[in-house]
Amino acid sequence: MIPKHQSAERIVMACSDLIGGTPLYELARTGSGSRLLLKLEQFNPTGSCKVRMAREMILAAERDGRLKPGGHIVEPTSGNTGQGIALVAIERGYKFTAIVDHHAARDKLRAMQAMGVNLVFAESRGDGPSTIARRRLAEEIVAKTGAFWPDQHTNPNNNKGYAGLAAELLGDLGTDLDYLVGTVGTGGTMCGTVKELRHLGSLVTSIGVEPLGSIIFGGPPGKYWQTGAGAPGGFTVGPNVDHTLIDEGLTVSDIDAFAAARVVARRTGILVGGTSGAAIHVALKRLALVEPNSTMVVLVCDAGEKYLDSVYDDEWLRERHLLDELAHQRLHRLFDAYRDSIHLASRPSCNLAAGG
Repeated sequence: MIPKHQSAERIVMACSDLIGGTPLYELARTGSGSRLLLKLEQFNPTGSCKVRMAREMILAAERDGRLKPGGHIVEPTSGNTGQGIALVAIERGYKFTAIVDHHAARDKLRAMQAMGVNLVFAESRGDGPSTIARRRLAEEIVAKTGAFWPDQHTNPNNNKGYAGLAAELLGDLGTDLDYLVGTVGTGGTMCGTVKELRHLGSLVTSIGVEPLGSIIFGGPPGKYWQTGAGAPGGFTVGPNVDHTLIDEGLTVSDIDAFAAARVVARRTGILVGGTSGAAIHVALKRLALVEPNSTMVVLVCDAGEKYLDSVYDDEWLRERHLLDELAHQRLHRLFDAYRDSIHLASRPSCNLAAGG
């Protein structure tokens, strides 16, 4: 006999109804009571936080009349935003053309194709994202077809799409968080979350992270292999990157970013993307320096399963001189040091004289 349950069925009718409610996972803790938590956004549909803002941008365009029933959407993307828009386009009956390049992770491109997206490739330099070329191609298509271009770099609804994420953090913690660490990229995830946290009364300190070679924090441009974040030389950084919401900006090399992602996989079984590895690298080093009993959260933007043929492929890394065993060992030692600090802190005072 099938048991009767008191609660109603929990069945969704649209994939987008699964967005949000992603878990917090404790990655590390110190003897001083500080903890490092991961907000695992890969548990969203499409395996990324970007589906949050993709939905908000499309719904906002419907509300103000820029997107009509049966319309055509065009967006340059490195993959995660594209997958998010693709999901919403499927549900709401739009055609979607994604402007991409070969710097994007191949599995992201395959996923968009599987979802019926029309991929148009911009000319790629081969050593970095073709951000400027992708935008130029999008402009040409929009001029010819009249398609709607959300433009995640300038669309304020990108940032607004993360209001729910901020509320989830405070709700799940039941208190404030002290530090939020995340990659910046278009600005939406990090700046949007921080803005809403502060609107809700949080006193959080924000630490923005970018690939070494990105110009977002004013450093010299350079080549980098982290995808989904960064801004190359010559690119005009959009207004969604609000520096007043970023208390500290740091850059991380590809070697350190990818080593962190790989070490997390080895120690926890959780695969995260390369830019999330960069944020985790910063957080792991900073955790030893923060005030006792601090709570630090890293925004893990996407799933590492999208990078099995790059970040997690030894040969791919060797070809690009990005596989550094010493970088891996340093992080393993840091994890071990945090674990040991907990054991030391839990020992009773060794005052033998007082013990008789």
